[in-house]
Amino acid sequence: MGHRPVTGGEEDPRVTELRMAVSRLRRELAALRTDFPDRATAEDELAALAAMTCEGVPEIPRLRGSLLVLAGAIGSMSALSGALRAVRAAVDLFGEPARRGQGSLPRPDHSSDANSPRS
Repeated sequence: MGHRPVTGGEEDPRVTELRMAVSRLRRELAALRTDFPDRATAEDELAALAAMTCEGVPEIPRLRGSLLVLAGAIGSMSALSGALRAVRAAVDLFGEPARRGQGSLPRPDHSSDANSPRS
């Protein structure tokens, strides 16, 4: 059965997707018999992500930070790569965080780079 918020309103589908992806990764991590140095870090970060999905729409910078921590902690564990990709896809549903004070910046691989000669 699906989870619904206690308030009776419809839940943001992005939050639902993130919750499912985090739950899957938590289950796969728990089932993994291999121990690795950053396992506790990954478990803590997944618990934090799970808590964020219970509080409504999470803050995008915090989601991205959690994703980086997870990638660093379990990125080399091939057994978890599919579940980690699902978490990343769910985080990507929330879009890019707004960059305060930065408009459209040129990318370094373009000729409009600040280091390129001006005519």
